Amino acid sequence: MNTTHTSGPFHVAVIGLGSMGMGAARSCVRAGLATYGIDVRQAALDALEQAGAIAVGTDGLAFASQLDAVLLLPVNATQCREALFGPRGIAAHLRPGTPVMVSATMSAADACDLDRSLQALGLPMLDAPVSGGSARAAEGRMTVMASGAASTFAQLRPLLEAIAARVFEIGPDIGQGATVKIIHQLLAGVHIAVAAEAMALASRAEIPLQTLYDVVTSAAGNSWMFENRMPHVLRGDYTPHSSVDIFVKDLGLVLDTSQALKFPTPIAALAHSLFVNASNAGYGSQDDSAVIRNYAGIQLPGDPA
Repeated sequence: MNTTHTSGPFHVAVIGLGSMGMGAARSCVRAGLATYGIDVRQAALDALEQAGAIAVGTDGLAFASQLDAVLLLPVNATQCREALFGPRGIAAHLRPGTPVMVSATMSAADACDLDRSLQALGLPMLDAPVSGGSARAAEGRMTVMASGAASTFAQLRPLLEAIAARVFEIGPDIGQGATVKIIHQLLAGVHIAVAAEAMALASRAEIPLQTLYDVVTSAAGNSWMFENRMPHVLRGDYTPHSSVDIFVKDLGLVLDTSQALKFPTPIAALAHSLFVNASNAGYGSQDDSAVIRNYAGIQLPGDPA
């Protein structure tokens, strides 16, 4: 069985080269890890190869046996299961003992289900959602909120040091990391929704949006999400870094979790409905700041005069 990596290059495959996965993979390359990339999009594979990856592919069967770790950063649990256990899944081709770091946002139940399937193959799992956005991922400064065995943390230390500024070791039980991320996403989604509402109200009141942004980011009403997302509105650029539909999913997980615990989350429910409405109106694939499109009768940057 693999133990803490002590010699030679550390070989890691990153599965899912979206905005977060690509940033993590590039950070691994920059940290000197022997990095491999797996994605269904050839453009993403080409970009990582040009950045210095050892090898890339739509699956990892050609290099699975060389790996010391696998990092999964696709969109959801379904994509994780397909990448691990689908017809071209990598799990069965890994050496026994190879740690698998699952960093997609998912329910605790899904995390536990993946863990059981990995355990059957002798593969330890770290339930390790991440946060920080594409910029921090690209800098190797993500926040990791993880649960799993101490030995799995130890095996994954070279990877964690490459991609994260802070690693919170929440506990030994798979599912704890997923739950912390879901609670975090409650805050993130609500903050984006209310930031959009504030900007929309300013537009209706004919307050210059840049002025409002400058005031809020210098005052007590600021939040990381307001400061990070509202420049997208100011530029009229809704190129997705994290899409509206991501928060339809993530706030849906918040509601599922709260219902399972029989605990009320009314503000999360309202924010979820706003993201669902924006998605229904055709903005689902746009940046999550496009939730501001819920508000009619206002003029936003980039709108036709």
